[in-house]
Amino acid sequence: MPNTKQSKKRMITDDERRLRNKTARSAMRTAVKNVMAAETADAAAEILPLAVKRVDKCAKKNIIHENAAARKKSQLQRHIAGLK
Repeated sequence: MPNTKQSKKRMITDDERRLRNKTARSAMRTAVKNVMAAETADAAAEILPLAVKRVDKCAKKNIIHENAAARKKSQLQRHIAGLK
């Protein structure tokens, strides 16, 4: 348990941030899974902008690394190209 007032506040703000990051990361993963699970290239291409938006947003907020975001977006593009 925290001893000082500052450490108590840090514990509360850390919990808030953790929940916010968890929500954003979960939304990103769901969007990516939806693209990967799409049956046709057209369906995947339709869902792709939302997934890219979520990945970029997580990278901007430092939830994931910039390079990880670039790698994930590239992976999605390659997947769609493979479906065509």
